[in-house]
Amino acid sequence: MLDTIKQAVILAQCLDIMKSTPDDEMQDWQMAPYIEAVDAQKLSHFMVRCFCQILRIHWERKRNRTKQRAIVMMDELVQEVGGGSTGVADRMHYAYCVCFPTISALRKEYAELMVSCGIIGDALRIFEDLELWDNLIYCYCLLGKKAAAMDLIKERLQHNPEDPRLWCSLGDVTLNDDNYIKALEVSGNRFARAERSLARSAYNRGAYKKSQSHWEAALALNSLHPDGWFALGSAALKARDFDKAIDGFTHAVQLDPDNGEAWNNIACLHMMKKRNKEAFIAFKEALKFRRNSWQMWENYSQVAMDIGNFVQALEAIKMVLDLTNNKRGDLNLLSKMVEEMESRKISSGCTIIRNDDTGHNLESNNSLSANDLSKMNTSHCADKPNNIVDTASVHTESYDGVKYSFETEQLVDLCGRILQQLVQSGEGGGEVWGLYARWHKFKGNSNMCTEALLKQVRAYQGSDLSHNEERFKKFARASVQLCEQYIDIASSTGSKRELNAAQMHLRNAIKQAENFSGSEEYKTLGACLQRVQQEFQHASAEKDK
Repeated sequence: MLDTIKQAVILAQCLDIMKSTPDDEMQDWQMAPYIEAVDAQKLSHFMVRCFCQILRIHWERKRNRTKQRAIVMMDELVQEVGGGSTGVADRMHYAYCVCFPTISALRKEYAELMVSCGIIGDALRIFEDLELWDNLIYCYCLLGKKAAAMDLIKERLQHNPEDPRLWCSLGDVTLNDDNYIKALEVSGNRFARAERSLARSAYNRGAYKKSQSHWEAALALNSLHPDGWFALGSAALKARDFDKAIDGFTHAVQLDPDNGEAWNNIACLHMMKKRNKEAFIAFKEALKFRRNSWQMWENYSQVAMDIGNFVQALEAIKMVLDLTNNKRGDLNLLSKMVEEMESRKISSGCTIIRNDDTGHNLESNNSLSANDLSKMNTSHCADKPNNIVDTASVHTESYDGVKYSFETEQLVDLCGRILQQLVQSGEGGGEVWGLYARWHKFKGNSNMCTEALLKQVRAYQGSDLSHNEERFKKFARASVQLCEQYIDIASSTGSKRELNAAQMHLRNAIKQAENFSGSEEYKTLGACLQRVQQEFQHASAEKDK
């Protein structure tokens, strides 16, 4: 059982939370235990109990499941406070211990709650009774009663022609920019709402440069306006003023760090200006709020690749595939990944890993000789730099007798999973099978490499092969790769079966490509056939011996 003073102190803690934390859903849940603690008390003084009721209404009005209950509670509270059922003496006790609003402010809040729930008619009467003309005009506009709104505005202008809010309301109803200009005149160019309205009007007309200047003027009057900074960035972007657009979106995320759209726009602008590190950081922030946007993941993979963060790039590619049902596979990026994977071969010594500002690792395959390693162990052991990683901590996997670093192992694993996902889905065609073959070759799996190359060749075959030159070129390159793989297998096993298969395939390919006999690819097929025949003759001679 808490006495009244303790209950007031607990509710004061709620006010402290409201003033010291962002106005979001988490703030309400931080206050909830304190509200529940006071609400659970059997005895509470009138003012303390009413203030606790207001805080509970603020909490429950933001949830769809409890919004109706919040309206009922607010209606009872307004009737209890405004009905005069409690005497003045009881109201005076602890009146200054809680932050209780006036009756008119309480009724205004009640009407605003009804508007948010679509109860416009009842809210109209309260606003009219309180003479809140801006709110009344807004309700008329919501109901589509523009004529009634105009009559009310003109009536109020007769009583107060120097009120800029009324002129802006008239501009909202008539869509006439002259009224906003008049509002600026009567306010001495100090009314930010009029500038914002002119900026929106100019943007809707396509006058982006003019809209940008109006937004700049509005934000000079009131800079704590996140939506205004975002709108400034959008107008500047349309006006091709990219530096000002970046500045606008940056201010927007400084005021509202959860604005995923602004983070995305910042990243795209940095990407356009070839600032890949800045774009990478901005995309990481944007993806915290828009993880289901495959376009954003695709851009993220591009900048991650450009700055050398290959693992992040592959993870982004996989997210794109998952979100698009394997329809959006960036084969060009995957090809670069396979090339990077093939270039990473560590034979001995240690790997120097440099951490850049974006947090990714850049490997330098600088091998040290045994003598160098011995010197380093004896002379620099005491103060070995943090960016030098011993061989034992780096070499974690071995493919085809060659050791690779942990990051390269991740790269190989992710690349393989993505390629397997693509070939299983049937998307990508021959290009995917070619990359899949290279991946298997890197892993040292000759049989799977040969099978993937064979499927690549079959993917390019078709009835239009003899008439489509571009298709023929791809088919010819794939055929040469397949036959070179056959030669490698025959050289290592001494078998002639692969060489026979290569000869048959090349002869059929040359026969089908007679229409392109003057092309370089056709000559490459002929040269490859000669090489296969020479290898076959050499293998036959070796067998006869």
